[in-house]
Amino acid sequence: MKSIYDEVSFKSSKLVTRRYSTSFSLGIYFLHSSIHDAIYSIYGFVRLADEIVDSFHGFDKNQMMSQIRKETVEAIENKISINPILNSFQATVNQYNIEWELIDLFLKSMEADLRKEKHDMASFEEYILGSAEVVGLMCLRVFTNNDRDMYDHLKPSAMKLGSAFQKVNFLRDLKADYQDLGRSYFPDVDLSNFREEEKQQIQESILQDFDDALVGIKQLPSNSKLGVYLAYIYYKRLFVKITKLPANRIMTERIRISNGYKLGLMINSFFKYQFNII
Repeated sequence: MKSIYDEVSFKSSKLVTRRYSTSFSLGIYFLHSSIHDAIYSIYGFVRLADEIVDSFHGFDKNQMMSQIRKETVEAIENKISINPILNSFQATVNQYNIEWELIDLFLKSMEADLRKEKHDMASFEEYILGSAEVVGLMCLRVFTNNDRDMYDHLKPSAMKLGSAFQKVNFLRDLKADYQDLGRSYFPDVDLSNFREEEKQQIQESILQDFDDALVGIKQLPSNSKLGVYLAYIYYKRLFVKITKLPANRIMTERIRISNGYKLGLMINSFFKYQFNII
């Protein structure tokens, strides 16, 4: 029966999420159980495309990106795919009316990674929109469960949260992106001589994104507020850790938060939520 295949598909996306991201897995755990599968399916789809551009070296990445774009369109239109990750994603897209525009912008950003090594301000903002902000909007579609007014009201904050997460990822992965993949995302920044003042400017932008995002997190429905807040707290702590390090150290190592510390953040966030002090 197709219901069995759909169940396997969602479990496949859940497995991908748990294998690739402990932080997002923790956040999803604290979402209402009714939306777990949908958020797993979004992450699974995003990770699938991201792995093509970041990890599948020695293969025809352009061909694979063309293939995933074509198969995603077909999966959404036909409401089924023999690729279990795409099958779970199409089910979420169709249930929550996620616009093709959001998916298309995401795929365009992934495709840009195959040809663009440096960004100016315009292409940087376009990349952030497609790689992160629209992913936040896909999740917001699920959180608001087709409530158009709530979605429109929370949309700006969801985009800011996605922007903050992505910029923190860029800082965390600066060494790997530049040295291993030859990418430089931040515009007008010479990573061969990454300076403190440049790092400070980037951090100020991220802090503003976090502040704007928190306004919306506080207004999320109960099905998602705690889980999103937990992800926010994790990334904010990672950001704070990065701010305390000199620019030259950011270029030599990948900054991490230990699983034990993540657990502490989770417990603290849960109590703040319970006492309504977030």
